[in-house]
This record gives sequence, structure tokens and C-alpha cells, in this order.
Amino acid sequence: MITVRDVEKYLYSWAPRELAESWDNVGLLVGDGEAEVKHVLVSLDITEAVVDEAVALGADLIVAHHPIMNCTWHPVQSLTSDSALGRMVGKLMKNGISAICMHTNLDAAEGGVNDILAQTLGLTDLVSLTEEKIGRVGTLKCEMPLVEFVQDVVKYLGCNGARFTDCGKRVHRVAVGGGACGDYIPQAIALGCDTFVTSDLKYHAFLDTKELNLVDAGHFPTENVVCPVVVKQLETAFPALEVTLTKVHDREVIQYCTKEN
Repeated sequence: MITVRDVEKYLYSWAPRELAESWDNVGLLVGDGEAEVKHVLVSLDITEAVVDEAVALGADLIVAHHPIMNCTWHPVQSLTSDSALGRMVGKLMKNGISAICMHTNLDAAEGGVNDILAQTLGLTDLVSLTEEKIGRVGTLKCEMPLVEFVQDVVKYLGCNGARFTDCGKRVHRVAVGGGACGDYIPQAIALGCDTFVTSDLKYHAFLDTKELNLVDAGHFPTENVVCPVVVKQLETAFPALEVTLTKVHDREVIQYCTKEN
């Protein structure tokens, strides 16, 4: 019998808890660690639609990247049906569905979010962007114009669009940071990068950064690349499990409207 705790233990062997940031909330967050698992649903986020999908599939466990609960982001004082979180947790418990979340530890892990992001964009000779192993730096096989590179980012990550600024350099040595990694612009500059791909960049980051090109490819696209890898890892580690990649949360929700030429 495969239990929820067995799956959590395996995921921690890939993305150890000690790699998570001190503020983060990772591991088994909802459910019974000793419960049997036969069907796992994998998703970047746990939304109400994803919970409904898990119920419809008869899944016993959801494995997600973003924590379903993190008091650093959203202080939790109650869990009632008046809130989305309360409805989700209540429905999970009612249907015997557990939730495991691997967040900044999976960002930092070898073969995790940032390695997959870098490889998807064609980067090689990867090194860590920060001492905490968040982000990666690598090189393209051939340097290219920025606009051409941004078009590749949108294509390979499935973005609905991308924001960027041009510092006048062609793209060759690139830093990537899945999710919101704008705080690491100084590290990217110090490591000699000409371009940084991340998400959730603030206005003044674009305005003030002159040393490298900035590409904001969106939070979902820069992290969702890891979800198919999670599926494959679980299928390999637990051949008896049925593992499904979500179909209801498979694209970013942000849309872009551009001016007509």
C-alpha cells in the first residue's frame, strides 16, 4: 500500500525541506499522512476548480507547487465556506483528499523549477543564481537579438504575452528565476548576465535597470514547466499509482491587450 506519507517522503528526497525558505509552508498541508493513495492529481496551484477536478477523478491526493495555505501571504484565522480557502479545505477533507505542496524547496532542487525553466529556454552550463540555489544562470548556444529571444520565451513557455525592456545587449548569458525573483537582479548583473527572465517585476525594476535586459514572462508560465516533470517523477517512483496532470488549470489566467499598429 502506498500512503500519502510515502509520496511526501519521496518528494522530500527530491526537494528537501531544508531547501525551503524559512517563511514557506511545504509538505503535507491537508489530510491524513497514513491514508492510502491510488490516484494523484498534479497542478501548479490548488484552486476550487482543481479540487472539483480531483473529486471528479476520484483522486486521493493533490501534489501542487504553491502552498494551499501560507500565513505569510494570507493570515488564516478561520476556515469557513465563506472563503475560497475554507471551501477548498472543507471539500478536500470531506472527500478524503490530501494535499502536498512543494514550493521554494522545489524551486531550489536539482531538476526542479529553475533547472527545467532554464533547459526549456535552451540554456546550458547551468549554475545557481543565488547562494540559496534559487534561480539559474546559463548560456545560449548562439547569441541572438532580444526580440527574437522574447518570442522564443513566449513560444516555449506558452505565455499569453511578455513584458520586457531592452538594455541594448544581444542575448547570450541568461539568468532565470521561476516566479517572482525580481529581488535577484543584482545577482544576475554580478554574474555577467545580459538578460534576466522572471516574473512579477515592478515598474521601478524596469525603469532603473540599465545593465541587463529584463523579461517578465509571467508567474504561471515560468513555474508550470515543472508540473509535467512532477508527473513523470511520481510515475517512475510509484508505478502502481495513477498520476494525472490537471486539465482545468493548464494555462495562465492573465490576458494581454495590445495597441493596434
